[in-house]
Amino acid sequence: MIILSCKDIKKGFGEQEVLINASFEIKENEKVAIVGVNGAGKTTLFRVLMGEHLPDGGDIAFKKGAEVAYLGQNPEFAENNNAYDELLTVFADVIAKEEELRRLEVEIAAQSGAGRDTADLLKKYDRLTSDFERNKGYEYKSLVRGVVKGLGFSDEELKLTLASLSGGQKTRIMLAKLLLSEPDLLLLDEPTNHLDIDAVNWLEEYLQKSYKGAVLLISHDRYFIDKLADKVIEIEYGVSKVYHGNYSAFAHQKDLDRQQQVKNYINQQKEIKRQEEIIRRFRSYSQEWSIRRAKTREKMLSKVTRLTMPKDQHTIRIMLEPRRQSGHDVLHAEGLSMAFNEPLFKNVNFDLKRGDVAALIGPNGVGKTTLLNILLGNLRGGGIFRLGMGVRIGYYDQEMEFPDPEKTIFDEIYDAYPDMAQTDIRTALAAFLFVGDDVFKSLGSLSGGERGRVQLCKLMQGHANLLLMDEPTNHLDIFSREVLEEAVRNYTGTVLYVSHDRYFISSTADKIIELNKNGAITYDGGYEYFLEKRVEQDADKSDGVISSAKNDYQQRKESEAAERKRLARIAKIEMEIVRLEAEVAEYDKRLAADEVATNAAAAMAVYAEKEAVEATLNALLVEWEELA
Repeated sequence: MIILSCKDIKKGFGEQEVLINASFEIKENEKVAIVGVNGAGKTTLFRVLMGEHLPDGGDIAFKKGAEVAYLGQNPEFAENNNAYDELLTVFADVIAKEEELRRLEVEIAAQSGAGRDTADLLKKYDRLTSDFERNKGYEYKSLVRGVVKGLGFSDEELKLTLASLSGGQKTRIMLAKLLLSEPDLLLLDEPTNHLDIDAVNWLEEYLQKSYKGAVLLISHDRYFIDKLADKVIEIEYGVSKVYHGNYSAFAHQKDLDRQQQVKNYINQQKEIKRQEEIIRRFRSYSQEWSIRRAKTREKMLSKVTRLTMPKDQHTIRIMLEPRRQSGHDVLHAEGLSMAFNEPLFKNVNFDLKRGDVAALIGPNGVGKTTLLNILLGNLRGGGIFRLGMGVRIGYYDQEMEFPDPEKTIFDEIYDAYPDMAQTDIRTALAAFLFVGDDVFKSLGSLSGGERGRVQLCKLMQGHANLLLMDEPTNHLDIFSREVLEEAVRNYTGTVLYVSHDRYFISSTADKIIELNKNGAITYDGGYEYFLEKRVEQDADKSDGVISSAKNDYQQRKESEAAERKRLARIAKIEMEIVRLEAEVAEYDKRLAADEVATNAAAAMAVYAEKEAVEATLNALLVEWEELA
């Protein structure tokens, strides 16, 4: 049954049209992801659905009586509660029933002790007990404990007042409340932003197996969408399009659609040129009949809806190249430790070699950003670390804040490197996709992806050959993440980054450093290798996180094997198609030859052979279309 239907939703702000035509349906229990570049209108759509913005047009219909809840990016609370008490407000009615049961127990005991009739009180107690049990009265405390543990809350955090929590902690509290309240439709806007890898794994499994309602989520976490979504809605240039399947299925179909759009555009351009040439010929005859025909064709051509060549964002490539190479040994860390009021981590040892791309992972609060700041010299901890010969560090800050938001991109680079010539600055910015008047955009007007590219440009002008990056994909849309991934993969220097983005880690890292309070474990392999080894090491655990990691690994391996097989078959078919098309062309030549064309029997025999070859060719073309 459909729980939400949207048809032709429109929304603009002033002269800017954000949503032009958003149309889709969400069914009960469906898990649906909304994707699109930053600024595409995803959050605006959520606010329209929740009534925070009035649509300029279109129809929105929720299933009658459906309970809808929304996790925004900036949740608000009455901040005098502590975190645990705030979670218990979800079960306020149940807690009130529990208090009434305790009161009745006291009253029944008193009446019974006085020798009075308690039949009516016992009936009331039985009815209330049944109601209490039906509303999860005996399990609500364990439900709360399970959710807060899964989302990574410590006992100490739960005792803190909401006013003292960080923005990320407040978002996790709101997410926990929504999960516990179990609405019919849950709208989640970037739910994984403040979760570490284990918490995201838990959330995936919870939404898949325990949460029975429908989920509509905005996320740039491609791994999360891949695991959870059975439908993807893309918003592009204000228009929505629905794709069935997870993120991988969407990305594949999107690429096929674009290929078809390019093909349609090229074919239409050919046909337009052909018609224009025919019109030119008719007009060149200067005869009445030819002029009439030319006008008829011109009229028909004027009615054709002209296609446009689709924009190919994926041709954009950023190349990160250090101006000077470092020595082979880049960084040696030995016995690093840090403590504030109490120990944060200790005995951290690892090495980086030139060309390594290492992901520093671990739970929230274990000190990953602190470790980067020790390496940067911003903090002093225990232990030692040594930089290798010729190593120059560049730092990419997750906050990407600029002190003066009115400053232009050009001035930001010039002020950082005043000795650079203007042409050199423009050349450097062009390498990071800022061309023409783009360089004069104010920093405050930039999207997350654009701010990230400005930071990368600044880094590379500083001769860095060791990049330390703190959550580099934060604030980036999927397209910007893909651009950054390719840049990091092609970088010939060394990279150490902190990230919870499993897709980014899987795509870029060739070394995993897992930080914990007692040290760090180095895995000399990518993310799949790390998952495999952690599954082997923790085979006896049954908390669900490990099984999820194992399933991730197995599913990805099977998917990769199937993809390799599909691509190999496509390549083989394409070679066979080329051969058969050449064979058909040879048959056409034979049929046109005098000795065959003038011999009916010979022509029929050649034609029969040609038909057999064409039948094989057509069958291969059908198979190619299905595989492609």
